[in-house]
Amino acid sequence: MGKTLTVKDLLSRKDQIKNRQLKTLKLYVDSLDGEIIIQEPPREIAVETLAMAQDDTMKADQFAVYHCVITPNLKDPVLQKEYGCVEPTDIVEMLFRAGEIAAISGQALKLSGFAGSVRMVDDEIKN
Repeated sequence: MGKTLTVKDLLSRKDQIKNRQLKTLKLYVDSLDGEIIIQEPPREIAVETLAMAQDDTMKADQFAVYHCVITPNLKDPVLQKEYGCVEPTDIVEMLFRAGEIAAISGQALKLSGFAGSVRMVDDEIKN
């Protein structure tokens, strides 16, 4: 594990923290027999995805995948036109199986710290 952070530590890393890039991850998709690249969702996309999940998990996952898959570019107008998309996010259901959509969405949210990025070190701090 790491050490306990101090204000001095945070100040010395200020530029690094403020300028950190969104994380990316390469995933293999069975149904497409190929790899895609996803990117950590920006904060507003992650928050909107989690809010949507309260009402409709499948729509939330579709929304997250649409915004987080960066290669191939799911927002490409030619791709969407060729697949006959009515709504831009329709491309997600046309390309991926339901389970793949959920898995891709889950991986994207993990990249932004929604799973496994914070762990308990001690049960209780004693003064």
